[in-house]
Amino acid sequence: MKKALLGGWLACLMCLVAISNGDAADKVIKMSTTTSTQASGLLDVLLPELQEDTGIEVKVIAKGTGAAIRDGMDGNVDVIFVHAIDREKQFVADGYGTKRYPVMHNDFVILGPKSDPAGIQGMTDAVAAFKRIATAKAMFVSRGDDSGTHTKEQALWKATGLPMKTVTREIVKKGKAREVRFTHPEGLGKWYMSIGQGMGKTIVFTDEKQAYTLADRGTYIKYKLGRDQGLGLEVLCEGDKALYNPYGVIPVNPEKFADANPPIQHDLAKAFAEWLVSPKGQSLIANYRLMGKPLFFPDAIPNAK
Repeated sequence: MKKALLGGWLACLMCLVAISNGDAADKVIKMSTTTSTQASGLLDVLLPELQEDTGIEVKVIAKGTGAAIRDGMDGNVDVIFVHAIDREKQFVADGYGTKRYPVMHNDFVILGPKSDPAGIQGMTDAVAAFKRIATAKAMFVSRGDDSGTHTKEQALWKATGLPMKTVTREIVKKGKAREVRFTHPEGLGKWYMSIGQGMGKTIVFTDEKQAYTLADRGTYIKYKLGRDQGLGLEVLCEGDKALYNPYGVIPVNPEKFADANPPIQHDLAKAFAEWLVSPKGQSLIANYRLMGKPLFFPDAIPNAK
């Protein structure tokens, strides 16, 4: 009898452990996000704290904002964390996301070599700086990957009033090919280079070519100060309101993907989003620094300490 009771007790204990492990395994969400949140090192700070506070584990898929938004539109992820505010608002308006949570911002900067052949150093008008680069036919490197940075770059080029062309190209990232349609000034393949890569690789390529590029400040600081090999590029144009770069997080709408298998983890995605805009999440963002320099600034609680 005692053996039978002991055996029953052990069986119950194993069931409880299995249930507990199952609950932990269920608290996993998939997030598609821009490469800058990963390349800057910010996620390495945020996600362990999130898991400690909530038990939620986030599987990160880092890619350009356009591709991240498409992941959400295809129901392949539970949440997106990106930086192309007009496209984010459209994502929600079209019913793919339930709500956009404003999380943080940094800014874009125009990088170039110290020699500065286009003479843009010290300029605060980004459109005028782009026009000067084009006039000088100084080499410019574009991400060309439908990212938030690429979206901003195209808007700046269009604002110059220069003749523009629209092309469709196939790019390959992590072994996957997809078509990207983009607008660019005349000179593609001559002085204007489109490489279909993320921010980090674009910065390194631009440095090698001693060219110009548009980058988010956070990734630039990471590559300039956070690597042994450093970076020769300098910030030559900054401070324009047009270079403001806000980031938002959006849980994917489960009603849009009622038949998804596995189902969209909306409750967990919402909990993640609300944690990011909580005093704890906003404080971590406000205090994240590299070599003493802040990389992002909180938007949900601007005065977070």
